[in-house]
Amino acid sequence: MAGLAAAARARELGAAPIVYEKGTRAGGSMLLSSCVIWRFRDWDDFRMECPTGDERLQRVVWESLDDDIAWLESLGAPVVAHETGNPRTVGKRFDPRGLTDVLVRAAGEVRIGELTEEPLILATGGFQGDAALVDQHIHPDARLRLRANPWSRGDGMRFALARGAELSGGLDEFYGRNMPDADFSEAQFVPLAQLYGRRARVYNERGEEFFEGEVSWSENDLVQATAQQPGARAWYVLDGNALGEPGVADRVALAPTRTDPAELPFGAPDGARVAVRVKPGITHTIGGLRIDENARVVGIEDLYAAGADVGGISTGGYASGLAAALVFGRIAAETALGGL
Repeated sequence: MAGLAAAARARELGAAPIVYEKGTRAGGSMLLSSCVIWRFRDWDDFRMECPTGDERLQRVVWESLDDDIAWLESLGAPVVAHETGNPRTVGKRFDPRGLTDVLVRAAGEVRIGELTEEPLILATGGFQGDAALVDQHIHPDARLRLRANPWSRGDGMRFALARGAELSGGLDEFYGRNMPDADFSEAQFVPLAQLYGRRARVYNERGEEFFEGEVSWSENDLVQATAQQPGARAWYVLDGNALGEPGVADRVALAPTRTDPAELPFGAPDGARVAVRVKPGITHTIGGLRIDENARVVGIEDLYAAGADVGGISTGGYASGLAAALVFGRIAAETALGGL
């Protein structure tokens, strides 16, 4: 999202940008997502949900996103739904393939499988694809399953740090989903997400209910807590009431790791009907490079960043990564061209 949006905006402003795409296709992890681009409906809700995030950057996203979504539509990006389905948020769901194709056309020159030693805007997508960096910053030996494109390995962060960049807070945080503890393909990233942790009783391998308090609406806090458990695994145990909640039974039915509660490695609670073994899938990192409101990398002159290379927006909680990537991708292009 960030790199293509930056290039599309730069070309719109009269420049001739080049997108260097490390992978074998354009679109990054945006192409693999549900492609809902959203913001919190109320500003105070944003601050409450992501209390340790950089308020200045959050304000930019919150104030700019509606216009930037309209910009995507003006380019011809296909909208699947004009609502998010969550009354606390506003935004739209796009078709990921259609949105990618529209942005590639608008971006102009996209060089697949190529790198550059002189980037102007960093949009390499975070460091979730690098096991050593994940071990270093998030949790040693968690071996989180990658639920994203395989090329985002911290290239932007390494490049900027070598030149004096500063890092944001939240380097130990990530966005992801608890997935069945089994193999899954890119096409299954969205449908296999086990999004009913709020309805289940959640145990680790030792039979301990490890999550304290109420699971958030996004369940990202539960995913991160699962990453801290032995083997980075958990069991979702559901009774009849939980299975009767909308959509829960359908998600459970898709999980290849569902089992009879009698087969649990600990005593099942009364009324348990089914248990599902889950393991966190990491979609993108939340900490990263520190930028200012104009997408300038703090500590380096004439270098800009957007997308999951940037940290400090969703720390302490979760907000739409695609929204931040879109907003600061466009801003990065505008600021960079203003300085040339």
